[in-house]
Parts: sequence; structure tokens; C-alpha cells
Amino acid sequence: MKAALKGRYENDKSTAAAALTFNAGDCKLRASLTDATVVNGPSLNGLALSLEKPGSFILDYNVPKQDFRFQFMNTVRVAEKPLNLTYIHSRGDNRTILEGTLVLDSANKVSANHVLGTANTKLKYTYVHGGVTTFEPCYDLAKNSWDFAVLRKVYGDDVFKATYQTTSKQLGLEWSRNSKFNGVFKVCASLNLAEESKVPKISAETTWNLEI
Repeated sequence: MKAALKGRYENDKSTAAAALTFNAGDCKLRASLTDATVVNGPSLNGLALSLEKPGSFILDYNVPKQDFRFQFMNTVRVAEKPLNLTYIHSRGDNRTILEGTLVLDSANKVSANHVLGTANTKLKYTYVHGGVTTFEPCYDLAKNSWDFAVLRKVYGDDVFKATYQTTSKQLGLEWSRNSKFNGVFKVCASLNLAEESKVPKISAETTWNLEI
């Protein structure tokens, strides 16, 4: 059994969450909760259950909302290249998402995301340079706009990420460290360049993974 504890700290508030994962053959059972589940007495708020078969399907159940989310994954080959397909359906908002990623080689892949019944379609190209720097331009067909992301690995466990959304003029910076001994630590800063004040929003997140 595995346990994960997460704490998130923002400018004006802090939150916490926990998850327990059990192995059941080739499937995984997971129960997760947030601080809303225990604050002011035990309740169902923030409680979620999940059944996952890695590489095949994920079934999520939001207990207080009594809402299901289905996700099915499969891989086919196109011109000898793997095409990863994902089907996601949320019953509550009756929304279906189709995703596909074509892996051209170890450094290049293209992906598409489409929400059925809408014009929401995004196309993304991912290029990994030297195994340490990743460039990800993304085009939103509905908004006719571009988003950009650059990731850089440093010192083995550290990753720096910068993002920019052209429509909202939102600039994001992130530093994360993934350590087998100290868990995952992440610091994020976001700044809206369209606002006059230009005051950045800062958040920090820590996750501890435990074997029980």
C-alpha cells in the first residue's frame, strides 16, 4: 500500500490532501481526500474513489457529487509509429474529450485534444533537445491563439518550466524537484502582463510519497 500527502500554500490560503493506493492484481484502488473531508468533523466533502488499470482504463467517482469520470487508453501503430489514444467522459457535465499523441521518435511527438460537440481543439508539438530541454508550442483552434512552454532539467532532480499564454498574456514560472527521499517540491509564480499592478501570484506545493 502506498500513501501520498500533499500540502499547498498560496498567497491567502493553504490546503492539504491525502491519498491511499492499494494494489489489486493488475489494477490499483485509490481513495483520496482533502482537508474539506475532516475540517469541522468528518464528511464526504473532497472524498474520491478511483479504480485504475495502468495503460488501459481509469474510473473515478466523486463521492459527494455522485459523479463518474471514465478514461480509456489504447495504443495503435501508424506507419510503425505508436499512436496513444485516450477517451475521457465526465457524466456530470456530459463532456467527452478525445486525445491522441503520435510519437515520431524519442525527441519528437505531436498531439491533439478535442472536446466533442464543440470547436475546442488544441494541437501541440513537443521537441526534446539533448534530453534536457523541452519545447512545447500549442495552437488553440477555437481561440486562434498560441501557448508556449519550455522545460529545462538541471542537477538531475530539478526542472524549471516557463509558460506563456498569448490570449490572456499570462506568464508562468515553475521550479520543481522530484526526490526519492524527500518527495516532490514545487514553487510556482504567475503574472498577468495585461494587468496594471503586475503583482505575481505565488504558490508552493509539497508531496510526500510513503510505502506502508
